[in-house]
Amino acid sequence: MVLFIDFLIKISRFNFGNFERKEFRKFLLMGFMFALIIGVYWTLRPLRDAIFIGLVDKMDLPYAKTLSVIVLLPLVISYTQALERLSWRRMLVFMPIIYGSCFMTMSLAITFAQDPAYPKAEMPLLISIAVQVLGYLCYILVESFGSLVVALFWAFSSDTTEPTSAKRGFPLVIAIGQIGGMVLPYTVGGLPYRLGLYTDGLSMFIVSILIFCIAPLFRYFLKTTPKDLLISFQEQNKIDDEITKQEHPGFFSGLKLILDNKYLLGIFMVNFIYDFLVTIFDFNFKVAASHHYTGVALTNYLSIYGSTVNGVSLLCLLLGISSITRFLGVRVSLVITPIIVGVALTGFLFLDSLSFLYGIMIASKAINYALNGPTLKQLYIPVTRDARFKAQAWIETFGSRTAKDGSSLINMLLKPLQSWFGEAAGKFYYLGIVGVIAFPLLALWFATGIYLGGKFTKAVEEKKLIC
Repeated sequence: MVLFIDFLIKISRFNFGNFERKEFRKFLLMGFMFALIIGVYWTLRPLRDAIFIGLVDKMDLPYAKTLSVIVLLPLVISYTQALERLSWRRMLVFMPIIYGSCFMTMSLAITFAQDPAYPKAEMPLLISIAVQVLGYLCYILVESFGSLVVALFWAFSSDTTEPTSAKRGFPLVIAIGQIGGMVLPYTVGGLPYRLGLYTDGLSMFIVSILIFCIAPLFRYFLKTTPKDLLISFQEQNKIDDEITKQEHPGFFSGLKLILDNKYLLGIFMVNFIYDFLVTIFDFNFKVAASHHYTGVALTNYLSIYGSTVNGVSLLCLLLGISSITRFLGVRVSLVITPIIVGVALTGFLFLDSLSFLYGIMIASKAINYALNGPTLKQLYIPVTRDARFKAQAWIETFGSRTAKDGSSLINMLLKPLQSWFGEAAGKFYYLGIVGVIAFPLLALWFATGIYLGGKFTKAVEEKKLIC
């Protein structure tokens, strides 16, 4: 095993940097955890969209996005209150049990709801309403898993890693995660289609079992990782000033931290703008895909898309894109993504093709997972534990969903515009509105990236907390 780890360290040196053996093993285990989490999430995403389109309607996707923001508010309240009472160690055991139970129950309900013996058009009114409610519940449950569990994992990762180690270790964790995101969507999400089944219930059931596996894997990580490799930036530098002594009790403490500090507000803006723009791309991609595929065939197509996104992300990491952060710094890494998204936006406004939308989504997601995402996670290192957990929960959960809610309001315009002016003219006006809003946001994103990169570099060099 030692020789095998040494071999992996050698082949990882070019892409991620030089690791010590114990350090590499830490990130390897962390990567396995993330592979399971991200693999499950990317399996659930196609299931969520295909199930919702089948049980409700493709043009109602923006309404589901909007409703998810409203429902996530009490969930974030519960999450924040739980963090005040429980450690993140307990939360990383407790949350997988809750979500695993919910998705196992959901798998049974979906099996009955998708039964072709009971077509949606022939269902009694009350049953039809119940089926649509099930579609919304499935959508919201998946959205909350992607927000809370992924955010909790990265909060724990930032709290147990110092900046220099994170620069080489986090991209490695992301790379291993992409393997899970590449394998599980195709093997699990597309399984009913390949078996000739009529329902996605089997895929949902397998996902629930995988979620239950997160807790024991996390406990094994804590048990086998040396304590000196679980020391935070704050503990390593023995930072104990007035910032760390401040207490921010209550649900709105995370929001207050963001509003009181430009650095956290800047991180919020970068997350917000990215999610805002990509949600517009995503809606149009799903609508176009639903014109060509239905049922489990649609799930299979979207699962292939999910596997491709993670495969391209892994390829980007292996080609050394993450090295941009190590060699050129955090600031350069933060400003590359808005440039790439700007190019994608220009193509989106002038080309109308499922294949092109497929390419846009893969490029946007892949560059975020391979470069922008790992860089943003590093920004939470030189902040207090309060900011790392509570503010990050707001930014990546409620803030992210608010961005998707805002873009969903724009996406809601497509249907009435096409109804008023015709399909072609309505789409033209819709794209015009998108362009007027999107390009100024890209400029703001670029400027914010420059600011955040400067603040982070200064804080690490001076070994001080930003907030």
